[in-house]
Amino acid sequence: MAKTSMSLTGDPSVKGAPRDFKLVINDICLSAGAGFIVPMCGEISKMPGLPTRPSIFDIDLNTETGEIEGLF
Repeated sequence: MAKTSMSLTGDPSVKGAPRDFKLVINDICLSAGAGFIVPMCGEISKMPGLPTRPSIFDIDLNTETGEIEGLF
């Protein structure tokens, strides 16, 4: 479950542990590699995942100048 840590409701304006509330699920995300299905509640920012091709494949050392190429 991904939700704000300020409230059980998913609404950051409702603090603490309120009673008789509805938990609204805005989206459901699949994390197939981890094997998770994650319900998203409220305004949640997800961390970006890693690219499919590692950046190391595009980094090289220019032996003539001694400089590293392909970093950013």
